[in-house]
Amino acid sequence: MSEIPVITVDIVSDVVCPWCIIGYKKLEQAMQRFEGKAEFALMWHAFELNPGMPPEGQDINEHMAQKYGATPEQSKANRERLRSAGSDLDFEFRYHDNMRMVNTFDAHRLLHWAGETGKQTALKLALFTANFTEGKDISDHDVLTAVALSVGLDEKRVRDLLATDMFAAEVRAVEAEWQDRFISGVPAFIFNKKLMVPGAQDADVFAQIIENKILAAAA
Repeated sequence: MSEIPVITVDIVSDVVCPWCIIGYKKLEQAMQRFEGKAEFALMWHAFELNPGMPPEGQDINEHMAQKYGATPEQSKANRERLRSAGSDLDFEFRYHDNMRMVNTFDAHRLLHWAGETGKQTALKLALFTANFTEGKDISDHDVLTAVALSVGLDEKRVRDLLATDMFAAEVRAVEAEWQDRFISGVPAFIFNKKLMVPGAQDADVFAQIIENKILAAAA
């Protein structure tokens, strides 16, 4: 019997990017179609949508207007589309007018370390939920600690990491690496270190890529 191939998937994303969780959920649907035919090894990589975001964050409506030129009506319509897309994927977006866009660098430092523990995907998904569903400030160290504990990470290690600049240089290097590879928007999915697929593609698209370009090439 031949061994089941292992497909690596590097996911470049930010935890305040709604299309990143939507894209992951669609990828997850696609991966489920290959049970028994392929295994998947995921690794999440840092990308900051707003690297200059101040510690106090920014009102989300002000942010959308300033960065994208979106009117309040356009922002509201976009959030409704996201709510609908999330509902179809069993993920709840709870947007409200008092939401703030926050700095995500410390979350990325924590995720970088979690990549060494086998709990990176669990932490990433928990951070998406904390931000979009529970409306928590994921730049706050107490919030980050609580989320990390919820997926089984060690409290002392988490607090020590957040109290220092641990993994700051590593995260900056990762961000620079992907920028050097011409990734300027997220999500981006890189299969087997070779094939980059941008954006939140439909599950059918991901499945076709896995079947026709990844598995076929390995046959």
